[in-house]
Amino acid sequence: MTSAHLERARELLAAHPVVDGHNDLPWALREHVRYDLDRRDIAADQSATGLHTDLPRMRAGGVGAQFWSVYVRTDMAGDEAVSATLEQIDIVRQMADRYPGELRLSLTADDMEAARTEGRIASLMGAEGGHSINNSLATLRALHQLGVRYMTLTHNDNVAWADSATDTPVANGLTRFGEEVVREMNRIGMLVDLSHVSADTMRDALRVTEAPVIFSHSSSRAVCDHPRNVPDDVLAALAANGGVAMATFVPKFILPAAVEWTRAADENMRAHGLHPLDRSPEGMAVHHAFEATNPRPRATASTVADHLDHMREVAGVDHIGIGGDFDGTAFTPDGLADVSGYPNLIAELLRRGWSEGDLAKLTWGNAVRVLRACEDVAADLGARRGPSIATIEQLDG
Repeated sequence: MTSAHLERARELLAAHPVVDGHNDLPWALREHVRYDLDRRDIAADQSATGLHTDLPRMRAGGVGAQFWSVYVRTDMAGDEAVSATLEQIDIVRQMADRYPGELRLSLTADDMEAARTEGRIASLMGAEGGHSINNSLATLRALHQLGVRYMTLTHNDNVAWADSATDTPVANGLTRFGEEVVREMNRIGMLVDLSHVSADTMRDALRVTEAPVIFSHSSSRAVCDHPRNVPDDVLAALAANGGVAMATFVPKFILPAAVEWTRAADENMRAHGLHPLDRSPEGMAVHHAFEATNPRPRATASTVADHLDHMREVAGVDHIGIGGDFDGTAFTPDGLADVSGYPNLIAELLRRGWSEGDLAKLTWGNAVRVLRACEDVAADLGARRGPSIATIEQLDG
């Protein structure tokens, strides 16, 4: 890319900022400082702490809206998972309260547009993993009332009612209760997020849903054959559904050479008694020591652009977006080291001939449209049916 491409990218992002589908800063704050914002004041550059995200770098990256992940690990279960999710929601609300000039807590597409007009970053929330609701539709509704606007049906492990992409299939997609979860999400206006789920779960959800779905942080399986990515038949189905697949930057999901390296790095973490997803300073020290003796395959902004090129071709330009997964991955691509890097990706796409109109859809327009469509479906369904009181025992036995 040239300096002219980069300048055009920054100009475009000033008018059509990035809506990023997935950022794990809340969990990183839990791991680093147990949510103490005095010790990780994101109003200042936090590069030296190992975080990928802070307000100055979000501004430099042209971020206009962020879905903060209110993720909890799957080794938390039952009420423990619910309580930890509430703590994650609380820190997002704390950030919005602490930095009102920079962040606007946003619940609707109109809120997102208002934040952009005000020059603030829209702050939305997504729950990552159905274990966060402990098999309770009432808990699902409570999370929505607290501001959660998408739920990823699974994380890395199956839940009782849906299969994950990275676990052994049990339900072969969605169970009857899983289908009821999707229907209730449609009714209340919570986006169904199909990142992390198995391909059969994706297809079942698309069959059942009455609203557009999202993939908050998934790339193309045809470009990198990893189960966390989206198969072409599912990408093609997004046009009829109206949904959006938001390409992720995680090297092990986008660069075939990084898949095996990451498997070895994860085993090294376990050998040191650490969870493979541990991004605390202690965990990262173990990762970097491993990397020093086992050089890491390097993804780049061009690698991500390869995925977006293919996703645009298969799904259509109206059905793609960006979900970097910053602060949820130990390693990032060259040129996309942190949230300040989005202009490098947009410049690469400009170099490849993407029009500014198409890029405006990628960065801002598609994500806002899909949330508004979800709201419209909920308004219709809410007028026709009340809250579901079904239980997993009733539907799945």
